[in-house]
Amino acid sequence: MSLEALLAASPSLVEALRGARRAANSEASVLILGEPGTGRSTLARALHDASPRAARPLVEVDAAGIPTTLFESELFGYEPGAFTGAADSRPGRVAGASGGSLLLDHVEEIPLPAQPKLLRLLAESRYAPLGGDEIEADVRFLAVGAEDLPERAARGAFREDLYYRLEVVTFRLPPLRERREDLPRLIDFFLEDLTARLGRPRLAMAESARDWMIDHSWPGNLRELRNVLERAVVMADDGVLDPVARAAADARPRPLEEVEREEIARALAYTRGHQGKAAALLGISRKTLWDKRKRYGIP
Repeated sequence: MSLEALLAASPSLVEALRGARRAANSEASVLILGEPGTGRSTLARALHDASPRAARPLVEVDAAGIPTTLFESELFGYEPGAFTGAADSRPGRVAGASGGSLLLDHVEEIPLPAQPKLLRLLAESRYAPLGGDEIEADVRFLAVGAEDLPERAARGAFREDLYYRLEVVTFRLPPLRERREDLPRLIDFFLEDLTARLGRPRLAMAESARDWMIDHSWPGNLRELRNVLERAVVMADDGVLDPVARAAADARPRPLEEVEREEIARALAYTRGHQGKAAALLGISRKTLWDKRKRYGIP
């Protein structure tokens, strides 16, 4: 989604993203905070696409999806002999983003031991692959973080100096419950996009269904809204879109195993595959979650 399309689909964001176009054209680091599903990564990609670096790579690093022990080698790369099994050299994500932008997603999950090297990269545009010599880096930094990242930095759970390097320009994306006035336009935007992508004709939605969607709390934010609409578009009969009917059908009792499998899949999707966070959301241990994933065949 382009920056213009994002702002057009969400009028209330115009004020929240005041200066976004100027930020896109600068080399300053940008930090985007908010709840999961609010469109943080979408905004980061839009800023890259609107920048002078748009023709160069946008390399995304999901700190929540990389094991702590592998994070530095994934980010900075390594040279032969850097560790057991490192027979060849391998460039990291920083090298892959040369001339373009590096998007650090779930920045609060960056391991503390790796943060000093990332700080030096931000401060001096230099880094060293594991087992190698220092080299210069030409990357622009875009970071996506949890809404409480400033509090984490204040209590020492995230390096304060690194936080201040990342937050040169900061945007906060409010959750949908704080900008319900955007819902009618967002519903129309997603419907137009989904019907085109799925090859469906334009669908009509009853006013009662639209009212239900506008009244819904949307704890999953834009991600939940889009998923509900996509399911409704796929299941629509006779050109009628009815997410309410699907919601009512979901309210009927179902086998516990079916519900459990679905909730585990939802938790993993919500946390973008982060096992620890998904287990915490479900109120179970990581081992129990792992055992249930194997039982239900959830990748």
